[in-house]
Amino acid sequence: MKKIGHPIIVFLFRIDWKKLLPIGAIITITFALLQTKMLPYQLMTRNSSLPNTNHFDANLKSQITPLIRDKQSEAIKVGPVTLLNSSGQLVQPIAVVHEKVKVTQRSYQTDVVKPNITRKPSSPFSLSASERRHKRYLRDIKMLSPYEALVYAKKEVDTVSIGIDDHDPNLYAPLFKNVSAFERSYELMELILKVYIYQDGKRPIFHNPYLRGIYSSEGWFMKFMEASRQFVTKDPEKAHLFYLPYSARQLQRALYVPNSHNIKPLSLLLRDYVNKLASKYPFWNRTRGSDHFLVACHDWGPYTLKEHKELAKSTIKALCNADTSEGVFIAGRDVSLPETTIENPRRPLRNMGGKKISQRPILAFFAGRMHGRVRPMLLKHWANKDNKMIISGPMSYKTSRTMSYSLHMKSSKYCICPMGFEVNSPRIVEAIYYECVPVIIADHFVPPLNEVFDWSAFSVIVAENDIPKLKEILEAIPMKRYLTMQHNVKMLQRHFYWNRSPVKFDMFHMILHSIWLSRLNQIQIPTSS
Repeated sequence: MKKIGHPIIVFLFRIDWKKLLPIGAIITITFALLQTKMLPYQLMTRNSSLPNTNHFDANLKSQITPLIRDKQSEAIKVGPVTLLNSSGQLVQPIAVVHEKVKVTQRSYQTDVVKPNITRKPSSPFSLSASERRHKRYLRDIKMLSPYEALVYAKKEVDTVSIGIDDHDPNLYAPLFKNVSAFERSYELMELILKVYIYQDGKRPIFHNPYLRGIYSSEGWFMKFMEASRQFVTKDPEKAHLFYLPYSARQLQRALYVPNSHNIKPLSLLLRDYVNKLASKYPFWNRTRGSDHFLVACHDWGPYTLKEHKELAKSTIKALCNADTSEGVFIAGRDVSLPETTIENPRRPLRNMGGKKISQRPILAFFAGRMHGRVRPMLLKHWANKDNKMIISGPMSYKTSRTMSYSLHMKSSKYCICPMGFEVNSPRIVEAIYYECVPVIIADHFVPPLNEVFDWSAFSVIVAENDIPKLKEILEAIPMKRYLTMQHNVKMLQRHFYWNRSPVKFDMFHMILHSIWLSRLNQIQIPTSS
């Protein structure tokens, strides 16, 4: 190593670096000029003409522009209704939504110098024309006021035509009334919707989700809604909806005196709560609560609202007790909330699935307590009358596996879901979980999420008076029709899952979408002259 290294060191000392430095500089400059000539585009100056890629999106403009009249702010009134105030007195007809709409078309210019580069669409450093339009579209949507965004979304959803071939492959079209309209509405919800959650109220009734039992839907929704970063806003001026974060189940547990048969204290607390919000914030008063919503699964949910007339009549109510005969739940505006039984909150999807059709020897199954008007009638006509119709009273969950409640549902073609004290029943969702076609027996009941799902595609609805003909009705259904319904039940399951973390199109998102859709349905677009 010493013999080799010595000549090199001597050579380096003999080089005249003063003469070599200019030569190196000339070579470097020449190389840089050659590289510049070889560029695939010419450098642009600030005076070069640039394509204007920042105009207001044409589609968005076409939707909003009809609302502009002489460039002046104009009130758009929607759905005049007569309401009652909290004291029960009639007030003058008001608009459900009465907000100022002012849309100003903006033109955008850029001072940024961009080279006119033509690259392949696959390049990660470029955007296609459609991608640029989409980016402008998202930007323009975000610049709309909350009400302007609702008007735009309403027009978009109303103009969607029925088409089952061009939609998200994760959506099974036969389940929906209009899968294309649902998909568009869902996309707009993800893009636009912001919810403001009132921080008022103390535990355990407020902000304390109850996650176990047959009324757990309201608790799981509260849990995910309050944790959402996508849909929750801290700025109420940006909100499209306002959430009243209380639990009807916790209300009952905290205030109801057992065997008193008096739920008025529960109603009075809610009345005082809403009155406090109305006095502290301006948001309730400006719409009479029509852009507010609540989620209550307990049977008493509708009855606890009656001490505050605006709360009962104006708000969007997601209720398990979706009974149109009581005068509180209003079909087409309120949301029928699925009632789900969660035994283990850490494993909400435990014990799902069912047997093959060839391993379902039972035609119809029901077991449960005999309360309400329907169940005793069901037992009277079918208990111990037919080997294919297993209808009985309560069945212990602690019996042997061969006699278990869930195994009977997994081994039945049809699962009977009769109303109890109220029209709702957790057996509807249980039947879906166990891949058993639900048979709903409850007059005046609106099935869960009825605004989007076509329940005739995967269930049977039997009138209470037709209970004596129950077997005849079920046996008259052709096998081909049954196979279709049973397959649809399997495809429906994902929409009724409470995942440990929310997943697109699952129960949380489906409930929120129905509430969002109800808000859109309040909007009435004035027809242009």
